[in-house]
Amino acid sequence: MKPLRIGTRGSALALWQANHLRDALAKSFGIESEIVVVKTSGDRFAGAQIEQIGIRGIFTKELEDGLIEDRADVAVHSMKDVPTEFSPACKIAIVFPREDPRDALVSQRGESLNKLPQGARIGTSSLRRASQLRQFRSDFKIVEVRGNVDTRLRKVASGEVDAMVLAKAGLDRLNASDRITEILPPEIMLPAVGQGALGVEFLASREDELPFVKKLVDSLTSLAVSAERTVLANLQGGCRLPLGAWGRFERGELILDACVLSVDGAESVRRSGSAACGSVNEAEALGRQVARKLLDAGAGRILQLAGRSVGQS
Repeated sequence: MKPLRIGTRGSALALWQANHLRDALAKSFGIESEIVVVKTSGDRFAGAQIEQIGIRGIFTKELEDGLIEDRADVAVHSMKDVPTEFSPACKIAIVFPREDPRDALVSQRGESLNKLPQGARIGTSSLRRASQLRQFRSDFKIVEVRGNVDTRLRKVASGEVDAMVLAKAGLDRLNASDRITEILPPEIMLPAVGQGALGVEFLASREDELPFVKKLVDSLTSLAVSAERTVLANLQGGCRLPLGAWGRFERGELILDACVLSVDGAESVRRSGSAACGSVNEAEALGRQVARKLLDAGAGRILQLAGRSVGQS
């Protein structure tokens, strides 16, 4: 039997994710696999702003192409990079228990967020993070920073920025947790949709050939992320929309918080919902309910200011 080909981006974090899958396949199923590195648009244009690249799914499209063109058998994604609409030829399974979805602050001098100096320069490429930072303190200067985790940490160490906000899960996976100054609570910084969760993508036509994928699915993570992604889909959002969502199970119920913010952080709408969810359909119903609450509370106008047109269905 040929080794299973695992498609991945070439960053240190992406390779960690791919190797995590490879190790699980070997340990749990005795399946040999090999890593196939694919350069995505997001990697090729690492210095450009995402709007300048103009490609939907900039970190996933070429990996999907690799599946369709039979250059890989499965692809591994960070779920926060996966658009709500992807190739109809493919399916995605959310696998493994979710890592900590929160964001973390890495500051040059060890200050917490509220102790940073007036006019502190904070690096991020995320509008979601930038808007919530501005909402917390309007004096912050947001510096557009892209690149891998090591690149971002170097910019803090060199003083190019006073601090950086990154996903805690990524820092943990790269053994860089000691660089964390503060874990930002969801009350201040609601995570990105799918943050901390991993997905395995494959051709729908090959699902029966890959029975191990279903066995790797973590049901609670899958339901929580499905609810979050439904909010995103119903608000027609993407990675360039200041939207956060966080689903988690508490006392047997799925709790879902979501927020939409203006780019400057001056306006925001935040709503929550909960339900006993045991299926993807029920999780998606909760996501639609919270999306409707956001729209009823005025999120539609904020979305229009951001250039999104949201249907009323």
